[in-house]
Amino acid sequence: MTPARKALRPTMAAAVSVTVLAGTAFGLAPSVQAAAPAPAAATSSAASASGVSSSEVSSSGVSSSGVSIRFVDIPGDGGTKLAANVVAPADADASRRLPLVVLPTSWSLPQVEYLAQAKKLAEAGYVVLTYNSRGFWQSGGRIETAGPPDIADASKVIDWALANTPADPDHIGMAGLSYGAGISLLAAGADPRIKAVVAMSGWADLVGSIYSGRTQHAQAAGLLAGAGELTGRPSDELRQILDDFFSSNLAKEPELIAWGKKRSPAAQLDRINANGAAIMLGNSWGDSIFPPNSYADFFEKLTGPKRLELRPGDHATAELTGLLGLPNATWSHARQWLDRYLKGERNGIDTQAPVQLMSRTAHGDDYEGYPSWSAVPSERRRVPLATTEKITANHDSGANAGTVLLGGALDQFLKVPPLASIPLLPRSRAAVWQTGTSAREQRVRGTVKLHTTVTSDRSDGTAVAYLYDVGPLGVGKLITNAPVTFHDRTPGTPFGVDLELFSTAYDVPAGHRLALVVDTVDPLYIEHNPDGAHLTFSSPAADPSYLTVPVRD
Repeated sequence: MTPARKALRPTMAAAVSVTVLAGTAFGLAPSVQAAAPAPAAATSSAASASGVSSSEVSSSGVSSSGVSIRFVDIPGDGGTKLAANVVAPADADASRRLPLVVLPTSWSLPQVEYLAQAKKLAEAGYVVLTYNSRGFWQSGGRIETAGPPDIADASKVIDWALANTPADPDHIGMAGLSYGAGISLLAAGADPRIKAVVAMSGWADLVGSIYSGRTQHAQAAGLLAGAGELTGRPSDELRQILDDFFSSNLAKEPELIAWGKKRSPAAQLDRINANGAAIMLGNSWGDSIFPPNSYADFFEKLTGPKRLELRPGDHATAELTGLLGLPNATWSHARQWLDRYLKGERNGIDTQAPVQLMSRTAHGDDYEGYPSWSAVPSERRRVPLATTEKITANHDSGANAGTVLLGGALDQFLKVPPLASIPLLPRSRAAVWQTGTSAREQRVRGTVKLHTTVTSDRSDGTAVAYLYDVGPLGVGKLITNAPVTFHDRTPGTPFGVDLELFSTAYDVPAGHRLALVVDTVDPLYIEHNPDGAHLTFSSPAADPSYLTVPVRD
């Protein structure tokens, strides 16, 4: 095989992103520490009332809003210490049971990550237990990447909460952001006591997220690997998986897929459906770590109460202000979901359309409601790709999908997606097909699909497809993209390619056109094109090439 042309090298932007996210979480700590610790005698008394030994409590306090916060160590699977905190109404005692919400932390973030939201939940009458996932920060063990020990930990945390807090065994929920979302979904398949889940910016198919189209998502995986080394203790298995991943060791590909499947909620779908938890999924269109496609597919197959929210942004950017305690629609919807399915409140969230989408070009916070993911587009327009295009590999054409965490955030907050001047793209490096201008707005909704025929003069290669909204001056705004890699093809022999681009919602203005661009280099991905390789995209009469664009009237 041809070795990948790009080694593991987390970008500066990725390193900065880790710092920003960690700083966000750390910024919550002073407000917690500012709550005056209870005197030793009071701490001992509170611990005794909750069934916790005083040695388990590292600090305790009551905030001005009547919420108590306790930092504790919980024995997880195999006795591994999990650093946690319990946030509950200050007057909570054994005289009444309260619904429980368990919040596993995000990748690399400390246990104070959720304190602002935990406080809001406690004020609303919940017992909230947040804990550092094993292998990170003060928790023991090694990073298992949502493996079996992590899922067993979730059940151990629930056991501990039922024994040491006034938590109600019949009203238990889990919620989380990113890594915490994945653990929560997997735990819902393993522990039938979990009645409700809110999974924000998570994944349903782990390998499908960071290895879509058999292409390594280099910046995304590099960010996770670098952050894990900085803030935790990766397991030997994780380090080996990453080594094989970045070195493009195809002999180890089956092991990578098996490793990812074990950590994918989509592979546990039958168990999740059998347990029947009410599941709310949320993600951003531009999530550069966990693209939304697998969430949408997973949502369609859930049989219990369910909700899917997709909105502008990048990984965890839609939820970020909520971690700071600021008003945040995503977290508000999460609390409503938990209120409905853990407290039985008739707040109307279950009567809304289960699929809620916000266009990337929308101004304001209005969602569009649909009865299902398949009902999102009302039409699928086929755009023929009739011309034959030949490009030289290994050269960046100028079309790209941005930078991990940054690209989607700029789109969300400034309405500035990655840009490219379509007329100036060198045709020797980029294949370009354009439609005519449209007399009316085109509301792209769902998953764009590409079917084409590729001929390479080498056995291995990578192509990246981009769909642009092109204005009158020829400037293209990125609508969506996706990579595809092939191996062990016979040079000079055509083969068909079917590629799903990342799902999106985008309004193309009247007077604009669509442009499909395909090149071979993008900083987000590892590419596998040998030096001097050429790719030809053709449209045989017996199997014409086309682009399918889902639109909404």
